[in-house]
Amino acid sequence: MSGTAPVSLEKTTGERPGPAIRDHRFWSARRLPAALVAAAVVAGAGLLLYDVAAVRAGHPAMSWRRRLAHALATVPLHNGWIVAGAVLSVLAGLWLILLALTPGLRRVLPMRREAGDATGHVHAALERRAAALILRDRALEVSGVRSVRVDVGRHVVRARAVSHFRDLDEVRTDVNSALADGVRALGLAREPSLSVHVRRPAKE
Repeated sequence: MSGTAPVSLEKTTGERPGPAIRDHRFWSARRLPAALVAAAVVAGAGLLLYDVAAVRAGHPAMSWRRRLAHALATVPLHNGWIVAGAVLSVLAGLWLILLALTPGLRRVLPMRREAGDATGHVHAALERRAAALILRDRALEVSGVRSVRVDVGRHVVRARAVSHFRDLDEVRTDVNSALADGVRALGLAREPSLSVHVRRPAKE
């Protein structure tokens, strides 16, 4: 149902803080990047160890390792391929560092917890898509609104409404008020600001 708001839960440990409980963003498990990096490392290490073991057993080294060793010994460092490979390696490393230092899970918004609430030990979050549907229904209740599109971000809620009657300024004020009440009713830990735009429908 469009009015249903999926909620994810995360249990926390430790004693409750004081009157104000600071809510943090949820951290993504990032299974796909971790799996890709692990698979690449395992494949590369396994191939290299196999070749080293083969050389130790008296077999010639694989052609790719001979070519690589020759290239490393003869190709200058300012070669285009060497520079491109270094740049790609740096970018990949920066990407992995960024993933490690940022929470991820941008599709969910942490909800507010009250200090004296019995559920204070539970950390809840609301999906952005569900929040957008709730706020859209609120905006559609405003007189004069024909259609509306709501995008919910971490910091800003953007609403683009089409009004087929009433003064646009009045409709904009009412939509802004309805959405402000709706945002407060969502119970988010950090209430986003509002950006409301109202226009007339396109002439056919």
